[in-house]
Amino acid sequence: MKIKYLLGTIFAAVLVTSCNPTKYLAEGEKFYTGGDVVIHHDSMSQENKEAFETSLEESLLPKPNSKLLGVYYKVGLWNMGGGPDSTNNFIRKWLKRNGQEPVKLGDVNREYNENLLRGKMENLGFFNAQVSSDTLIKEKYASVRYDAYPGKIYRINKVVFDVDTMTNLGWRINYPSNRSLLKPGNNYNLDVILNERDRIDDDLKHNGFYYFSPDNILVEVDSTIGDHKVDMYVTVKPETPAKAREPQYIGNVYIFADYKETSSTNRRRIPRNTEKFDDKYYIVDPLKKHRKKVLANHIFMNPGDKYSRWNHNQTINHLVNLNAYKFVKNDFVDNPDSTNHLDVYYYLTPLPSRSIRLELIGKTAAVYNGTEVTANWTLRNAFKGFETLNLSVFGGYETQTGGNVNLNSSYIRYGAEVGITWPRLLSPWKWAPVRRYIPKTFLKAGYEFLNRRTAYTLNSMTLNYGYAWKENEQRDHNLTLAEIIYVQPRGISDEYRAQMDTVPTLRHIVDPQFSFGPNYVFTFTNTMDNHKKHTFYAKAGLNTSGNILGLIQGADYNSGKIKHIFGTPYSQFIKAEADMRHYLKLSANSTLASRLMIGTSYSYGNSRSLPYLKQYYTGGPNGLRAFRARSVGPGSSLPENIGEENFFADQTGDFKLEMNTEYRAKIAGMLHWAAFIDAGNVWLQNKDDNKPGGKLSSKFLSELAVGGGVGLRLDLDFLIVRTDFAIPFRVPYRPTNDRWVFKYIDIRDRDWRRDNLVFNLAIGYPF
Repeated sequence: MKIKYLLGTIFAAVLVTSCNPTKYLAEGEKFYTGGDVVIHHDSMSQENKEAFETSLEESLLPKPNSKLLGVYYKVGLWNMGGGPDSTNNFIRKWLKRNGQEPVKLGDVNREYNENLLRGKMENLGFFNAQVSSDTLIKEKYASVRYDAYPGKIYRINKVVFDVDTMTNLGWRINYPSNRSLLKPGNNYNLDVILNERDRIDDDLKHNGFYYFSPDNILVEVDSTIGDHKVDMYVTVKPETPAKAREPQYIGNVYIFADYKETSSTNRRRIPRNTEKFDDKYYIVDPLKKHRKKVLANHIFMNPGDKYSRWNHNQTINHLVNLNAYKFVKNDFVDNPDSTNHLDVYYYLTPLPSRSIRLELIGKTAAVYNGTEVTANWTLRNAFKGFETLNLSVFGGYETQTGGNVNLNSSYIRYGAEVGITWPRLLSPWKWAPVRRYIPKTFLKAGYEFLNRRTAYTLNSMTLNYGYAWKENEQRDHNLTLAEIIYVQPRGISDEYRAQMDTVPTLRHIVDPQFSFGPNYVFTFTNTMDNHKKHTFYAKAGLNTSGNILGLIQGADYNSGKIKHIFGTPYSQFIKAEADMRHYLKLSANSTLASRLMIGTSYSYGNSRSLPYLKQYYTGGPNGLRAFRARSVGPGSSLPENIGEENFFADQTGDFKLEMNTEYRAKIAGMLHWAAFIDAGNVWLQNKDDNKPGGKLSSKFLSELAVGGGVGLRLDLDFLIVRTDFAIPFRVPYRPTNDRWVFKYIDIRDRDWRRDNLVFNLAIGYPF
């Protein structure tokens, strides 16, 4: 024990010594800790002043060395690699490559930074800004303080569009001028001026002016009018070429549908006898790999039309999102036979028609371990209309590697799914939600065999047919016209049957299930708008089964009139759910994320409750993180413990309420942390004698489970690895006056930690 303590002390001492940033500094050198900007402006609010200071500090050069929890860890790696030592050692080279050389005070050019800060302030309208600086030294450490005096800001007095409205170009720039980003009364801002040039250019590009450029716009600013105001004059530079002053029109459109990237290829060579399709497009497809009508539906550039950037981008987006082409390129070339006309060439390089992807996943949790393998075969452009055919075959197992074996300890599962997607809506009625995005029709069929070896086996079959389309960037729709789920249990063991007699809830898991009907899901999100302080995500869905058939047949579970299809009672229900999220950006590196989930249902006629696969549950890494998945509820009912390994029958219900709030902040680099509180539960529609307290009542709020904790996140851009440690705060199945459990928290107690401390390892954010 003493040896371990000694080794730990030595290791800690080496680590601390290595992270000393001044270790390899020469005599007289100072370690640079960064620059601080102090704004001197009496009329600016403290909040705006701090934000302004932070913005200016981000532009200072050089950047100080990276820190983690106050430690210059990258300098520590550089030091451990030998610092200035050039020894050609693999380990030392790796440490130095992943570390950072100390930034020294001598690397800082104060005059350059002063001019940089002054320029940034002038770009924001502080034309009389002044900056001074001073070096602050403490032993071997140094920082630089920059005192910034912005002065009074200049505002826009008037904006004049000084263009000839009798020309096509001038009329387009001037109308309607109220769309301008330059507004009288606003602060002068160079970024806004640049954005206004881009706005004018974008509008012109949508209206035919293909050769125009933002650089052709000149914004002259007169700051001599006094009273800290400026007049702005927007005009076109005299040297703007004649081509840029006139709109362009579409000439011939050539589409090379099977283009190969080879150096010997003549890109614009059109084979003889190539005829126009639909009197619009020359489609070059010698091997006839594509149906021309389908391809033409995704081309928005029509001969004779005025050039439009919108149509240009739409065509490219559609061709890319067909998921059939490796490269999509296009050229615009002056038509040799007509002035102000552009010939359009599309070069489409197909992806391989077939591909295979193999995925291997390892799983571990407590005493359980397992693996799963999936093989996915894809056939692109399956029927020459850009259809995608997918076939997936999967198999996996999970087994208990520790503790005492229980009935639910291991399983084997395998199955297959085949699906086809069409990039259009297959419907007897002609309807197209919006041409900006490609709508899709999907058909999927799947089979799964699940063998809980000492308990039961389940055969599951699914069939889905429907449509998916986008209304705009924020709104998605998914309409499944037919969703059929059929589950048939087999081979229920005597041991499991005995447990069903003791815990009737287990019977619901192996009930035959048959549900069919349409469902619809609507999704709204604006979380991609990073500049907004408040962003939202909302998802709402409606799911039904057997409603019309049950009414026709007069099905009535309560009176024993249970109707069957294929020898199996079918489900009759209406289910609605909503998932609403709000993200509040507190700063550039911190966010408060909140979620509210509501699920409700009504089972009637042929059903008394939702089928097992459709029921709600809570708990787990994406729900109530202080409780195990499916271990909470319904209501205040006590989870039924089976065996010595704390195996619980799944706790599910017909209603659900869940609320989550999480504070997220960046520590340094890829490392982030979070603190969270979760609350929620599920309830039953009807009273169940085996689940006392499980029925939804007016006391549902007093039955909420509450937990909280903290966690770390590793943000790798393409992947987020999440760890959460959580403990329960409120347990709904305890006595009514003793559900808050703060007084029982004892981190030092091993038994308490084993029963209450929950660790979750997951990929991605919980919401």
